[in-house]
Amino acid sequence: MNNAPTLADCRALDAQDPLRALRDLFFIPEGTIYLDGNSLGVMPRSAPARVAEVVTQEWGTDLIQSWNKHGWFAQPKKVGDKIARLIGAEPGTVVATDSTSVNLFKVLSAAMDLASVDHPKRRRIVSERSNFPTDLYIAEALCQQHGFELMLVEPEEIPAALTPEVAVLMLTHVNYRTGAMHDMPAITAAAHATGALMLWDLAHSAGAVPVDLTGAGADYAVGCGYKYLNGGPGAPAFVWVNPRHADRFWQPLAGWWGHATPFEFTPDYRPAPGITRYQCGTQPMISLAALECGVDTLLAAEAHGGMAALRTKSLALTDLFIELVDERCQGHGHGIGLATPLDPTERGSQVCLTKDEGAYAIVQALIARGVVGDFRAGDGQRHKDILRFGFTPLYIGFEDVWNAADQLRQVLETGEWRRAEFNTKHAVT
Repeated sequence: MNNAPTLADCRALDAQDPLRALRDLFFIPEGTIYLDGNSLGVMPRSAPARVAEVVTQEWGTDLIQSWNKHGWFAQPKKVGDKIARLIGAEPGTVVATDSTSVNLFKVLSAAMDLASVDHPKRRRIVSERSNFPTDLYIAEALCQQHGFELMLVEPEEIPAALTPEVAVLMLTHVNYRTGAMHDMPAITAAAHATGALMLWDLAHSAGAVPVDLTGAGADYAVGCGYKYLNGGPGAPAFVWVNPRHADRFWQPLAGWWGHATPFEFTPDYRPAPGITRYQCGTQPMISLAALECGVDTLLAAEAHGGMAALRTKSLALTDLFIELVDERCQGHGHGIGLATPLDPTERGSQVCLTKDEGAYAIVQALIARGVVGDFRAGDGQRHKDILRFGFTPLYIGFEDVWNAADQLRQVLETGEWRRAEFNTKHAVT
């Protein structure tokens, strides 16, 4: 007899949840179980009023005075310091700016320059074949420009790939497709042991799992503001550089906000000290205000145990979903598989299911029922199509998980996913 938790059990877990009150910090549409915070976080309730204040008062009334009067000029570093508390970074080492792709271009360029000086014979970048494509595109372009080689490997091949030719190991901490999480301290140490620099993409880690960049001794990191940080669509990303490297090289986008004295308006570029040089052009104040609201929702969890408490709940939610799907779907001829590791030390804050046929349509049928996840296409070889579900412990409860699994069961049992409207691909999947 299967002893999977009942709906009553899940409601009891919600009643005992020390993080339950944090759900009230967010606007969640009625009737929606939102399991896509790993792609776009939900809106903090504080965001509309704060953005309106920036637009109507700071921009509308105070205009250009707001750069000083309301601290606009310092906002990228102010928000960066808040993000630093979530990723194990020291104050003054993170800046919120630009997009993840642009920030990756900056730090990978700097890492390649650093490697070229310290180890000129190292001309190879290693990354995971299933890394997020923008990371691979940026690396490919830079390798073409600088005469480096980009080598793509499977996760289990990383140790053997760390040969004396490797300048930089570039990995995403939590895989966007599967939710599999790398051991950051161990892999960073392995890279350093062979003389390579370590660059981490934290897009699916920051605000989702505990991260300690300083403790791991990493060299560079970038991350996203609109996923678990709840900063809104297109929110500024962030960049971190280990202080031991920050002043050694220019980053390639030497814009005026990264100048040592931008308001002297000199014709020559002198990079600002530390992380400040990783800014480029004028920063987006409205977007930064929304991002700060999102980051503040994570910092509100500090009163309830912080990232450790969020991680505990995240694992409980994902364990529950895996158990319920196993009970209701996997053993009933529906062809559902699990791509996410069962080992909690190897799992981020998402669960990814596989299905040989109809994964996209099943997701669309679930969305029509109010359960919002997303779809990621396979490659027809090693990687199958993915039904992807993110579990943000700030606003997802155990009853939500039970209901989501039950809705998935119904979609599969009724076969409604086969209907034409669920099989028509949208531009964004």
